[in-house]
Amino acid sequence: MAEKKDFYEVLGVGKGASDDELKKAYRKLAKQYHPDLNPDNKEAEARFKEVNEAYEILSDPQKKSRYDQFGHAGVDPSYGAGGGAGGFGFDDLGDIFDSFFGGSGFGFGGSTRTRNPNGPIKGADVRINIPLDFMEAVKGVKKKINISRNETCGECGGNGAAKGTSPENCSECGGSGQIRVTQRTPFGAVQSARACPKCGGKGTILKEACKGCAGKGRVRKNKTVEVSVPTGIDDGQSFILRGEGDNGVNHGPSGDCVVTVNVRPDPLFERDGFDIWCDIPLTYAQATLGDEITVPTVDGKVSYTVPEGTQPGTVFRLRNKGVPYVNGRGKGDHYVRMVLEVPKNLTGKQKDALKAYDSMMSDKNYDKRKTFFDKIKDAMSK
Repeated sequence: MAEKKDFYEVLGVGKGASDDELKKAYRKLAKQYHPDLNPDNKEAEARFKEVNEAYEILSDPQKKSRYDQFGHAGVDPSYGAGGGAGGFGFDDLGDIFDSFFGGSGFGFGGSTRTRNPNGPIKGADVRINIPLDFMEAVKGVKKKINISRNETCGECGGNGAAKGTSPENCSECGGSGQIRVTQRTPFGAVQSARACPKCGGKGTILKEACKGCAGKGRVRKNKTVEVSVPTGIDDGQSFILRGEGDNGVNHGPSGDCVVTVNVRPDPLFERDGFDIWCDIPLTYAQATLGDEITVPTVDGKVSYTVPEGTQPGTVFRLRNKGVPYVNGRGKGDHYVRMVLEVPKNLTGKQKDALKAYDSMMSDKNYDKRKTFFDKIKDAMSK
């Protein structure tokens, strides 16, 4: 298995990074490598997936704790089977403890090793990513999505046996799926449980395998479902479809489908949590004299009176005009940043008019300019 990069390194943060720092780093990188902004760029696509995976683990307190303690093997038991986590997977560690404690349930869950192999097992969760437009994420939307999952074979009912036959108990392990192995150690002879080599730990043998699933009991199928994307969901966040994951084994419950959204950037709005930001360009006359302007928001256009003497960079807040809270009441706010646009391509007549206007001004008309020159006078007099 290829060596994975450290998740903290992927996001470019330290191990002690706060939730806000993780989120800020993720947003920056997700936007930089988003497939919509890097069409046909395989390297950017790979980095985008890498960044999503890192944030998914580090933003979940339980997964982050396991990752901090065990590395990649803590969140992906299949990782490191050939050398990750010091060459030991969790099963290997369990085998070590089994050899010393006889599979008594010590430490790594030895009691689960003696469970009935034909008992019900919950199906695995399925994870998918779906793209959303900016406004779809803000307002919520109904989407048809395709889920690829393992379903119980309709021909054999999940037991893997051909029609007219049934699985038989394994003669090697007597249907337990395990055999006891005696090992001599410095502490004496001890026993440990191992998966039966004849039945592969299933406890049963098939005389003839089902043709529909080749004896696996499950088949891969695609299912299209219509889902309601929650209002106010943000880029990189997930919601869960209960029971839409892989079907369980031996009549066990189905897993869930975890849907993660990738929100496309908007050319006008910038989102910060549940708040919205946008820039509004003003002419010099509007900023100086004040004006009634139209401000676009996620709920439509609203009128706003710009005060006389508004300075560049001034920010105004429109309360409750932001993003609706997910599964809650209320909304964020909408922040409007005033940007002064300096005119270009002036005609000779316009330049003359501007010079005449400027000649009528004095330092009394400019607070910052007056303060600046006062400071110069004070410095030069010392």
